Amino acid sequence: MSIIELILIGIGLSMDAFAVSVTNGLCCKNIKAGRTVMTGVCFGGFQGLMPLIGYFLGRGFAKYVTAFDHIIALVLLGFIGGQMIWESFKKDENENESSILTGKMLLMQGIATSIDALAVGVSFAALDNVNIAFAALSICCITFMFSVAGVIIGKKFGNMLNNKAQLVGGLILVGIGVKIFVEHTFFS
Repeated sequence: MSIIELILIGIGLSMDAFAVSVTNGLCCKNIKAGRTVMTGVCFGGFQGLMPLIGYFLGRGFAKYVTAFDHIIALVLLGFIGGQMIWESFKKDENENESSILTGKMLLMQGIATSIDALAVGVSFAALDNVNIAFAALSICCITFMFSVAGVIIGKKFGNMLNNKAQLVGGLILVGIGVKIFVEHTFFS
């Protein structure tokens, strides 16, 4: 596998994490640099870990993992997004506090956005010319960069959207969950 192919795979896998990072930036307007970096570490870490797990599970378990990965992503992202949408309607219009990005929420988002990487790891096991350690590290680094950039971009737009950011963010998360579910159910 060439370095270009690996970079393209890393970029493709990081797109869901990027979109969720933008959402986090939208909803958590006062997000600090430490939490921004933590988002990148969490998403990058899961994106790097999942191909390793998938690689070692190999072909024997692939049909069991891929049979449910899209449902898990839909439930996790749907729950988080639905909760954000609900909170956006409950908020008082004069309330200025922004959402707080908790470790639990970040962990759930990291798992939900990295499930596709598990399937990629399984496909890596079928190839002869893959250095799985280098591949996983590359995917991790690419996702880290995209996630940090996503939070920064979301933070900029979140200031423009003000109190509607949480609603928009929730809709985005639910949409990503539905997208993953539809892609895996009807197009794979």
